[in-house]
Amino acid sequence: MARLTRAQQQERTRAAVLAAAREEFAERGYTDAKVDRIAERAELTRGAVYSNFPSKRALYLAILTDSIEHAGTDTGADTGTGGAAPSPGLADTLGAFARIWLERLPLTSDTPSGQKPQPRSLAGLFEDEPGRTALAQVTRLEALLLALALESREPQEARRVRLAELALTLVNGADHLADTAPGFGDPFDLARACRHLAGLDLADTWNPPHLPYITPAHLVQDDWEPPAEMTDHITGRPVGFEPDGVIAVLGTGRLEAAEEAVRAARPGDRITVAVVTSDPAEVGRLVRLRIGDITSCLRRVVPEDSWPAPHLVLDDGAAIASAIGIPDVGDSTEAAVRVQAGRIFARAHGRGAAYAVAIAGETTTARTGEAGR
Repeated sequence: MARLTRAQQQERTRAAVLAAAREEFAERGYTDAKVDRIAERAELTRGAVYSNFPSKRALYLAILTDSIEHAGTDTGADTGTGGAAPSPGLADTLGAFARIWLERLPLTSDTPSGQKPQPRSLAGLFEDEPGRTALAQVTRLEALLLALALESREPQEARRVRLAELALTLVNGADHLADTAPGFGDPFDLARACRHLAGLDLADTWNPPHLPYITPAHLVQDDWEPPAEMTDHITGRPVGFEPDGVIAVLGTGRLEAAEEAVRAARPGDRITVAVVTSDPAEVGRLVRLRIGDITSCLRRVVPEDSWPAPHLVLDDGAAIASAIGIPDVGDSTEAAVRVQAGRIFARAHGRGAAYAVAIAGETTTARTGEAGR
C-alpha cells in the first residue's frame, strides 16, 4: 500500500477531527464540549487537534461553515411556486426570503442530544470585543446584500437597507428564540409579517454626513496583476477582474463601508469587496459562515442575472490586498483603488476610501448631489 504524502495525512487528520467534533458538539453543545474528548473520539492527541484548529471556537465555526457550504451546493431559485422566477414585487420577494431563512429553525420535538449544530446558533460564541465588532459589521454587510436583492425587484431607484435591517432583526430574533424557547412563534406567521414590512415607509435615504469631508483619492498610473483563483462568495463562481471598476479592501471592523462603493459607483463599474482579517481561523470563519448563509437563501429568491450585487471575496490570505499594493492588513483596514483600462488609476486609504476612488476624476459637486439619493 502506497504511503500517504504529508498533505494527504494532514487532510485525513483534519477530517477525523471534524467528524469527531461534530459528534461531540451534537451531543453536548458548544459550551460543554471538550477538546480532550474530541481528540479521544478521533483517536488523536490533543496536540493533533490544535495543530489543525487553534481553538475550540475555530473548530466549531469550521463545522458550521462546512454545513452551510454543503447545504448551498444544490439550491436554485425557489419562491414557493415550483422553482419559477419570483414575482417582481418587493413584498413577495421579502416574504420568500423570510420563508427560506426560517426553513432551518429547529422543530419543537428536537432535543439538544443528537441534534446537528445549528449554523445560526452563535449564542455565547463571541463575547470578546473583536468578535462582537465583526459580528455587528458582517450583519451590516448582510443587510446591504439583502437590500440590493430587494432593490433589484423595483423599477424605481430606492434604498432598501433599513427595510433589510428590519427583516433581519425579525428572522434573527426567531433564530434566537428557537434556541432559548423552542416552538415559540409560527414560521408562517413570521414570513407573512416580513412580507408586510415592505409596506412601511421608512424614509430610507443615502447621505452619510462624513462623505463631503473625505480626503480625495490620489491619482496614479500603476500597473497591477489580478490574483488568480479567487471566488465570488455571492455567486460561488470565479471572480473575473474587469479592466474598469473599484476594488475595496475592508477589514472585518469596517464592512459597513462596502455601501459607499456601491452607491457611488458609475454606470458599468464593477465593485469588488475584498474582506480581510487578522484572525482567519475565527473571525474569518465567522464572516464566511454568515455570508454563506444569507447568500444561499438569496440565490433561491432572486435570479443572479437580475441581482446587481458586487463581487465579494473573502481574502483570508490578503492576495487582493497585496496585488493592489496594501502590504499590511487588519480588522480596521479600509483602502480602495479604481482600475481603468487594466491599470490602477486612483488610490485612497482610511475612512471613505471606497467612496473616494469611486468618484475619482469626477467633479465633487456632481457626485455630492448624487450622494443624497
